[in-house]
Amino acid sequence: MLPRLVEATCGQRDLDRWRERAVAGLSGAVLELGFGSGLNVHLYPPEVTTVFAVEPSEVARQRSASRIAASGASVEFVGLDGAQVPLADDSCDAALCTFTLCTIPDADAALAEVRRIVRPGGTFHFLEHGEAPDAGVRRWQHRLDGVQQRLAGGCHLTRDPTTLVTAAGLELVEVERRYVRGPKPWTWFSVGRAVVPA
Repeated sequence: MLPRLVEATCGQRDLDRWRERAVAGLSGAVLELGFGSGLNVHLYPPEVTTVFAVEPSEVARQRSASRIAASGASVEFVGLDGAQVPLADDSCDAALCTFTLCTIPDADAALAEVRRIVRPGGTFHFLEHGEAPDAGVRRWQHRLDGVQQRLAGGCHLTRDPTTLVTAAGLELVEVERRYVRGPKPWTWFSVGRAVVPA
């Protein structure tokens, strides 16, 4: 059920404009954490040649097949756990994750893998929801967080993606943060790009 629920909620067409901003500028070999059912595939820039996909759900991987078949990029599934990706150091030009840092059990370890795998000067692109700036909304997020994790496969409402990115030693170069349409505890979005330092 969960992969279908994620596809229904995160695959809404009005989210494509946010996804387009997250994938803009990607090129070459890209590591995608939380590939899911391939909701980003049709938006990859033509400069993307290979995508190394990390996705733990077999159902999601199966549901991605038609999207992959219609894509110009080669997609190779390389692992189930973003905290342990079987790719060599400095082997990718960029990494991408959308609506994933909220759910990865060890987000710090996954971002350490991004830093290891993406070459120096390469980029990390992200689109995430997370902890809101408004005290009233944050209170609701903390109240709902336990239920959210149980019902949504470990998804946290209270993680701040930009804090996670900078704590991993990635250099944040661009970020936009704002509410989008919908209930505020779920709709504080951050879309941005960071650089892997030399």
